[in-house]
Amino acid sequence: MTFAVSSTDFHYEANNKAHHTSEITGQRLILRRGQAFTITLNLHRGSQPEVDKVQLIAETGPSPSEASGTRAVFRVSGPPVRSSWSAAVQNSSSSSVTLSVTSPANASIGKYSLKIQVAKGTPQISALGEFILLFNPWCADDSVHMQKDNEKQEYVMNEHGLLYRGCAESFSPSGWNFAQFEEDIVDICLKLLDVSPDYSKNPGLDCSRRSDPTYVGRVVSAMVNCNDDRGILLGRWDNDYPGGTPPTRWTGSVEILRQWSINGCRPVKYGQCWVYAAVMCTVMRCLGIPTRVITNFDSAHDTDGNLTIDEYYSISGQELKLSSDSIWNFHVWVESWMARSDLPAGYDGWQVLDPTPQEKSEGVYCCGPAPVKAILEGDTDIKHDVPFVFAEVNADKVRWVVGSDGSKQKSSSSTRLVGSNISTKAVGTYAREDVTHLYKYPEGSKTERDAFARAVRKRNGISDVTPNGPDAPKPPASGVIELSIKLQKTPVNGEDITFYLRIVNRNQSSKNLSITTIAQALRHNGRPEDPCWKNTQTIKIGANGETKVTLLVPYSKYGASMIKNDIVKLTAVANEEGSNEMHMTEKDVLVTNPTLSIEVKGTPVLYQEFKAEITFTNTLSETLRNCLLTLSGTGLIRTKYEIPIRTLGPNRLVRVTIPLTPTKPGSRMLTADFDCNLFRDVKAYKTVEVKRAY
Repeated sequence: MTFAVSSTDFHYEANNKAHHTSEITGQRLILRRGQAFTITLNLHRGSQPEVDKVQLIAETGPSPSEASGTRAVFRVSGPPVRSSWSAAVQNSSSSSVTLSVTSPANASIGKYSLKIQVAKGTPQISALGEFILLFNPWCADDSVHMQKDNEKQEYVMNEHGLLYRGCAESFSPSGWNFAQFEEDIVDICLKLLDVSPDYSKNPGLDCSRRSDPTYVGRVVSAMVNCNDDRGILLGRWDNDYPGGTPPTRWTGSVEILRQWSINGCRPVKYGQCWVYAAVMCTVMRCLGIPTRVITNFDSAHDTDGNLTIDEYYSISGQELKLSSDSIWNFHVWVESWMARSDLPAGYDGWQVLDPTPQEKSEGVYCCGPAPVKAILEGDTDIKHDVPFVFAEVNADKVRWVVGSDGSKQKSSSSTRLVGSNISTKAVGTYAREDVTHLYKYPEGSKTERDAFARAVRKRNGISDVTPNGPDAPKPPASGVIELSIKLQKTPVNGEDITFYLRIVNRNQSSKNLSITTIAQALRHNGRPEDPCWKNTQTIKIGANGETKVTLLVPYSKYGASMIKNDIVKLTAVANEEGSNEMHMTEKDVLVTNPTLSIEVKGTPVLYQEFKAEITFTNTLSETLRNCLLTLSGTGLIRTKYEIPIRTLGPNRLVRVTIPLTPTKPGSRMLTADFDCNLFRDVKAYKTVEVKRAY
């Protein structure tokens, strides 16, 4: 009797552990490319364990072919060959043969079938089973190879992390459960690739190109938003979220991905930049590409590509919506680690990918991968989308004051106000790592200005970024009057905002100034609400004099605006009596909400109950209504807890104790969200180390 297989043992647990996928499952085979795995072929009684005429076949995609690299036929022979599939005998007996099978480090990722072909008169092909193949940062020949183990642990294996939000002068982290190793997530991520327009147009070509992380990253960037396709998230920025979940409510990716998959790939409502980025981080880590979430504060959105952001203000200080350019309080994207074989040398490493639908790239709402090195150097001729990301971190900002007659006067310009405190979670800790230096040289330095000039020069030959034509603004004010705003203390929601307006006259003569100061709630994408408070006064300041004015924005004026926002923009404009000179200053102020806290009671042990205590105090002078406490945590809670709390009076405390039974060992994150009628989605997180029971 010739070689005849009765069953196949794929050694799920051992193989998955060796391939760093045991966190996903031990019940099916999930592998990383470029690395050997073991299978045992159990033979029918009387079968000959000779394998010299046996061939294995690995296939992926709907129409696998050897020409496209989605089908491989290979004999059981000797040592593995780096660039092709190979197999070798490990052990052999009369009843079984154990093989070591190795995929090439540039194989396409995806779902594979493994078959065996035995020559017996006419060749017979039999199915052995299926497996999933992922990128492999542990393989030196893989284009996503990452050398340091602690970085692989953080950027591939860590199932939770931190997202930074706020404004440049005041920001804080919130916890996020990426949960890339929940068992169904890998199937959802591959489904995401299979419903992309690229796959629909040409499935064979798409599956072939899945060998390239640059291509996969670009597809995922497009598919996390739904603007061109059957993507995951629908964005909304108007503070109104009918029929969906406010972006601020989410604390993890799993609920979003499952909702998208279960509902027939219909978009989930709603996302904003940090939600898009966090979901993309989950997908990329799941597929095996090292990825981290990045927050850029004072992030420019340059719609016309001139690397300059123009902002217009009325003479009373109200920001006007005269430009499609904007500066977001913060913007969030991801970086993924990969080699760029499509580019000249020097651009490997971290690549920016941004799934938030801002501008189209080659006709599609996606962004990247853009090498961080190219952004640093101003190499705006390097693909993909380097000019757009360069502007986000290093555009120049120009402020204009618009007179009652429509004339425009340049108030100020700065090379330092865009792109600051660029942040990500540090490796192995819950500290913040500042990566600003990877994106831009020190502000104002010659090297930084040279990079900006290079970016302008390479960007379609643009050499003049100053508005011109019949409506060109008038020259800037003389600058002899200086204004600045300083807070008395960090504002807390429910309290008045007290601040100082400092006025300096550097002229040799006294000045009579009409000063208007206003407060506007600011959406995180930089779009202001209507003014909620205004103060006008006249001040005489002596030659070379200085004065300080104390101002107060009552909670009664700004409180209603903070229900759906958390930043107040303070703007002061000074008009000189008897002249057209105008001077202005502005400050974005983060209004902090009352604190939500989590305390763990006892030692978390796998499959044993422990308790978490969540406390919240209403520090406002008003009663909170429609309160909702939500808890979630991958490996700690199977489905999220939602605890309604009808009302919470002024200075009252609520304490909730929740029983938890961990289902996964290791580091886990419990997240909590408190929502009510007067402010939205106060966050807290607690990391716990779940021990195994011995």
